[in-house]
Amino acid sequence: MRSKRAKTVRMARRLRRTMTLPEVKLWLILRKQPEGIRFRRQHPIGHYALDFYCPEAKLAIEIDGIVHDMGSQPARDVARDVWLAEQGIETIRIAAQDVLVDAEA
Repeated sequence: MRSKRAKTVRMARRLRRTMTLPEVKLWLILRKQPEGIRFRRQHPIGHYALDFYCPEAKLAIEIDGIVHDMGSQPARDVARDVWLAEQGIETIRIAAQDVLVDAEA
């Protein structure tokens, strides 16, 4: 069990170093703690790394690029969202293109 947690933490650390442009743009906004709300980036939970997570609100924000529409990824996203909901975490999915056009919105 501990090795799975360590693997997820390593994955999250790697993802923090290799964030996509939409993730970086949104992080530049969220890191300022808008309305006093604190977010973490690439937060490990279970065997997932959430793009952004607010523990106080139990809210995950996921930035979805084009790959989320391909192959088995939509089914994996649904399974992930169901698992997170079972943990009491709400997930908001935002298209990467929307962040690139207007990250503030």
